[in-house]
Amino acid sequence: MKRGKLRVLLGAAPGVGKTYEMLEEGRRLLGDGKDVVVAVIETHGRAATAALLEGLPAVPRRTVSHRGVELTEMDLDGVLERSPQIALVDELAHTNAPGSLHAKRWQDVDVLLDAGIDVITTVNVQHIESLNDVVEQITGVAQRETVPDAVVRSADQVEVVDLSPQSLRDRLSAGLVYPAERIDAALSNYFRLGNLTALRELALLWLADEVDSALKSYRAEHGIEGVWQARERVVVALTGGPEGETLIRRAARIAARSAGGELFAVHVSGQDGLRAGDPGLLAAQRALVVSLGGTYRQVVGDDIPHALVDFARSVNATQLVIGVSRRGRLAAALTGPGIGATVIRESGEIDVHIVTHAAAGGRFSLPRISGGALSVKRRVLGFALALVGGPLLTWLLVSIRSEETITSDVLAYQLLVVLVALVGGIWPAVFAAVMSGLTLNYFFVPPFYTVTVADPRNVWALVLYVVIAMLVSFIVDRAARAARAARRAEAEAELLANVAGSVLRGDSAVPALISRTRESLGLAGVRLVDADGSILATDGEPVRDGRFDAVTVGRRNGGPPAMLELHGHVLDASERRLVDAVTAQLSAALEHTDLTATAREAGVLAETDQVRSALLSAVSHDLRRPLAAAVAAVGGLRAANPNLSPEDRRELLATADESLSTLSALVTDLLDVSRVQAGVLAVSLQPVDSAGSVLAALDELGAGPDRFEVALDPDLPLVQADPVLLQRVLVNVLANASRHSPPGLRVRVSTSRLGAIAEIRVADHGTGVSPERRDDMFTPFQRLGDTDNTTGLGLGLALSKGFTEGMGGTLAPEDTPGGGLTMVIALPVADATMPDGRMQR
Repeated sequence: MKRGKLRVLLGAAPGVGKTYEMLEEGRRLLGDGKDVVVAVIETHGRAATAALLEGLPAVPRRTVSHRGVELTEMDLDGVLERSPQIALVDELAHTNAPGSLHAKRWQDVDVLLDAGIDVITTVNVQHIESLNDVVEQITGVAQRETVPDAVVRSADQVEVVDLSPQSLRDRLSAGLVYPAERIDAALSNYFRLGNLTALRELALLWLADEVDSALKSYRAEHGIEGVWQARERVVVALTGGPEGETLIRRAARIAARSAGGELFAVHVSGQDGLRAGDPGLLAAQRALVVSLGGTYRQVVGDDIPHALVDFARSVNATQLVIGVSRRGRLAAALTGPGIGATVIRESGEIDVHIVTHAAAGGRFSLPRISGGALSVKRRVLGFALALVGGPLLTWLLVSIRSEETITSDVLAYQLLVVLVALVGGIWPAVFAAVMSGLTLNYFFVPPFYTVTVADPRNVWALVLYVVIAMLVSFIVDRAARAARAARRAEAEAELLANVAGSVLRGDSAVPALISRTRESLGLAGVRLVDADGSILATDGEPVRDGRFDAVTVGRRNGGPPAMLELHGHVLDASERRLVDAVTAQLSAALEHTDLTATAREAGVLAETDQVRSALLSAVSHDLRRPLAAAVAAVGGLRAANPNLSPEDRRELLATADESLSTLSALVTDLLDVSRVQAGVLAVSLQPVDSAGSVLAALDELGAGPDRFEVALDPDLPLVQADPVLLQRVLVNVLANASRHSPPGLRVRVSTSRLGAIAEIRVADHGTGVSPERRDDMFTPFQRLGDTDNTTGLGLGLALSKGFTEGMGGTLAPEDTPGGGLTMVIALPVADATMPDGRMQR
């Protein structure tokens, strides 16, 4: 049977209109004569959605009994028996009730597709598995229901149902998404304007990536290597020279001419990890690329033209922007075609823009000799030049030989030796000098065709010739070594400059050093291992066979040394010199890290000492009053004469009882705050009815409807909390709100749910607290705006925050609309069924 087609309507957030659009599409298809059936739809009480359901054929839901609660789910067997052409299935990520054939609704959908039924379904971006943690970072709400990316990506059609963030908030405010009691909490939390904007961008980027992946897969399946200009992708090549800014801005203008154009900047470094160009300029150009919305990449390759073209093809680039060569005309004539000509020849369908700039070469100048003369490749070339050039030069000179040309013959061989020295260094030059001396003796010095010399002066001349040739080659070789050492020093300076820049941008020094070291040396992986075996920092992948170079990194403060492991290849002497520089910096960075940790510990001790001082101050002041009253009352009772009336006795006993109760509460608070700060708070988490805790706290306060307005959500599920601690938090927060609320204005207590979080909101209409002082609210022994010393030690909110966080929740202040302060207690929803029988999300 032919598999059915899947169409997914993707939304950035609840309420954007996915279900509404699915139902509209169902009605349209039904009008076109298609057999459409509603398999399952969640209206969530939205009148407009329910209205669209009227007139659409539907398969009744099946009922599942779970723990005495009746739940309804999609009847998979009923839909299969009905066998429509198209099934409408809402909420693809939904978790089925226990006892269902499949755990997830997307698995039911897969069965429908296998049966040849086309399915239209809905899903929000927060339910896509790979984006779940990203959404949690944005919204602070964890989603328990997810659908694998492969399920959504396998859909035949994915559409984003888009709605601007402000329009969605307007719909929410109008009561079109949630009931009225949940609107305030939703607008203040999940449906913040910034959250919705980020979720919308996430949904659009995911779909764009899906389209791009589908295009790449199609090209790979059909063996298409050419460039498809479905989107302008502009690659600009950077050398680290001053022309980079001009090239970047030109490339950005090219990319901006088409909607959705992308900008890539790429810099090619050598296989040894060294990069030419000014590192400061490269850093500035990288920042410019990012500011223009582009992406900066660095690739490794000795063949720069091929590396550029390969990178451009890998990103399916349509345009490649390079600068006019900075070489002079003489250098270009001597060294052949430059990078630009090779890129043009290799680019194929990619358009190449060669941009002129102020740094372009134009004057005649001698080519600079590179410092690569010490490489094996250059030495081999030197020997090859000596072996090939020597015989050719001898043949040429023999053919025109005369007694008067001996001087020019010697100079010709001298030139050959110098050229060999320039190409291959000292050893090929010495070889060429010796062979040239022997050749001169054999062919050009009488007697000819022998290695003997008749005139002693000619012997001296030949010796001087060989010495001069060796001196010239030695000088050239030393110059090449100096140039290479200079480049190595430049690489070291660039490495350290990059690390310093990373640290200034807020990165940690140790990871930055590790990352830059691996990049500069072209290693497979680098990691720093502490003396106890723990990995302090790592970058790349270590080799599997365990072979690596290791360097000890000492600590300047005398601590145990760490070990720097370098995986990939055996380091040469120059690379080890660079590693020595890195090791010195790592030693300083480790010392800084250790000192920072010590300073942090000292800061904690200082804070503890500060709390201890405040505690002593509180004990000497706040505890003295109830203690003195209790002592006076008890003393009065003991010293009372028989004439003390019963009324006076009762008054003294009441005073003693009240004072001792106050003293007991103060001591309890002091012990609790010490346990919170020491991290030894005993918490017993269990499912708790938040409504019951609110009512119990109000009863403990003896509060009536004249002071508190209660609006509790009857559908709110149980929360994961400690019932005793939760009641103490509520008592503290409610008492604080009541104390600061003006007479005649009631404190509003409401509950609501946002995803997997339940919120208890206590809103007063007092003077409020300025944002810059809100952190001080939770500091022990603080009474903001409260000069009444009879209200306690100022530990209420500090304890409430500690208790809430100990239960895995948060306590945060917000502004009350119209003035005042709202304290929001947020706790995770427990794993239990909701009061109306619906399953947890």
